[in-house]
Amino acid sequence: MKTIFESFRETPVAGEYDVVVAGAGPAGFSAAVNAARMGAKTCLVEQCGGVGGVATSGLMSHWTGNTKGGFYEEILARSAGASRSKTIDPERLHGVMLEMLAEAGVDLRLYTFAVAPVMCQNKITGLISESKTGRQAFLSKVLIDASGDGDIAARAGAEFTLGRDGDNAMQPMTLMFKVGGVDYSRAIFPGSFETKVDVPAGEIQALAREHLPHPAGHVLLYRSSLPGIVTCNMTNVIGVDGTKAEDLTAAQILCRKQIPLIEKFLREYAPGYEKCFVISAAAQIGVRETRHFKGLYTLTEDDILAARVFPDWVVTKAHFNFDIHNIKGAGLDEHGVQHEFKQAEGYTIPYACLVPVKIDGLLLAGRIISGTHKAHSNFRVMPICANIGQAAGIAAALAAKRGIEPRAVPVADIQSFLNETV
Repeated sequence: MKTIFESFRETPVAGEYDVVVAGAGPAGFSAAVNAARMGAKTCLVEQCGGVGGVATSGLMSHWTGNTKGGFYEEILARSAGASRSKTIDPERLHGVMLEMLAEAGVDLRLYTFAVAPVMCQNKITGLISESKTGRQAFLSKVLIDASGDGDIAARAGAEFTLGRDGDNAMQPMTLMFKVGGVDYSRAIFPGSFETKVDVPAGEIQALAREHLPHPAGHVLLYRSSLPGIVTCNMTNVIGVDGTKAEDLTAAQILCRKQIPLIEKFLREYAPGYEKCFVISAAAQIGVRETRHFKGLYTLTEDDILAARVFPDWVVTKAHFNFDIHNIKGAGLDEHGVQHEFKQAEGYTIPYACLVPVKIDGLLLAGRIISGTHKAHSNFRVMPICANIGQAAGIAAALAAKRGIEPRAVPVADIQSFLNETV
């Protein structure tokens, strides 16, 4: 591979903060708000033009999972009001998130890529960004990587694995989209891979596998917050790596090609969708899985199945299933479990999963925390990620205030603030 030598350059410091958060999805947003509420001078850096990640720009249909308590409950109350509906109105949610960041006093930088860590030996002391403004540095006492893929943590040398053990295969990507013109009085809404619906031409999931091009081939349709509009979780791309721009580009193109074919399929086979039409697709593709970082503890599927309560818990009452999308095509992976998931109780996530084994000045938040491939399929959903972010924000603020490393923060002190919400 050819290379180009870049001469030494000076990078201006755009700001010095107690806490810098990379990524403004549910985890990063929650981390930033909670760090700022603790009195920490906080900056939130996001590469897209808005906050909320897959919940807003990604047009996610609803808050998946039965998580209770924590900061997630506040997000739900502020964005859904008295209805407490888990159906997401992305425009309302985006506005509410911006309000909450402003109320907390977070310094928000959108359209700004976090491209590299600032290092002092084995410690992160900030990040380097690229934007229209140019190359800038945001210095931190503690940095929270909530970027979804852990780009800054990885470039700092934090240990990680990609995808599942053995072959590094990762769950498929999806570009969510919405259709209008749906007759709600007759429409079908299969909400899981295991939901079978008989329609005049046959069973809808079987029809999708027969008539939609591989790797698409499942039907997931959800009510929206607006009449006659349905959110579709039906595009599918396999064999792609979300840490590579070229793979993200290829996935975006393939999903766009699938959308009109799915629209045609719905018109022909799904009752109530005979006059449906595409009205919008997500601004960013949904990436389910990339890096799993090695933390002081690695959460396993056995921990989840046992509803284990860790002494150093920082997330409680987390509950979902093993939502592993088929790595080879449409539908549920052979190791995934949805309707047959037997663990009815919530589980906890320990602080040790947020602390990388060897890099100081760093906390992990969101789907990149330390967990196995199967455990990740459970905790990667947005309500749980929001509460992980809450814990990371509180811990980062405490570390910054006391001048200690995140790994040295007494977990009991983090828990004392979380006890008000769990």
